[in-house]
Amino acid sequence: MAYLAMGWLHLLEGDWATAHARLEHEIAVARAGNLMLVLPIAVAASAWALAHLGEAGEATGRLLEGEELLERYAAEGHVSNVAWVCHALGRACLLLGRLDEAQRLGARALASSPHHPGFAAHARHLLGDVATHPDRFDAERAEAQYRQALALAEPCGMRPLVAHCHLGLGRLYARIGRREEAHAELSAAIALYRAMDMTFWLAEAEAPLAQVKERPG
Repeated sequence: MAYLAMGWLHLLEGDWATAHARLEHEIAVARAGNLMLVLPIAVAASAWALAHLGEAGEATGRLLEGEELLERYAAEGHVSNVAWVCHALGRACLLLGRLDEAQRLGARALASSPHHPGFAAHARHLLGDVATHPDRFDAERAEAQYRQALALAEPCGMRPLVAHCHLGLGRLYARIGRREEAHAELSAAIALYRAMDMTFWLAEAEAPLAQVKERPG
């Protein structure tokens, strides 16, 4: 559990290589001890980290294993973490360009979270990111998902996710020419990332803000 927690911490920070190392250690321990309750979460998280690292082959292998474990996990009645496993697998699918699967897993994560606003917030943020993909672009849907995710995350004090929602909205508004709103959302994301020392994500927000500033009014 300690290695799993460390892996998730680094994953959410955007430190993909360290996250992957921690998660792979946790997977080895879980296999050795036959700890099936934690294995699906770690495998799904590893797929997400590998996809970010550009290791498409390994990420796909972990993704397929994660989906198999998820079905077994759910069939045995372990429903508490289904949404989080679906979210991690959906993130991996999105990075790998498997958009239908990302949409399906995001929807399943949302459906599995009727009494867990935190999980639902992550699921809606994922669905917002799917809707901003160039091959699925739907500005209205993306904005609605980000706004709903933000409405769930803020009362729960989920600051990293709040920052991600502002980043998603800022990128979206920049893309559709709503420059003032883009500037406000990206600035909000940057302030949060800087306060939390989330350097990977800080750079992700600063780049589109610089582009918004450079464009003529």
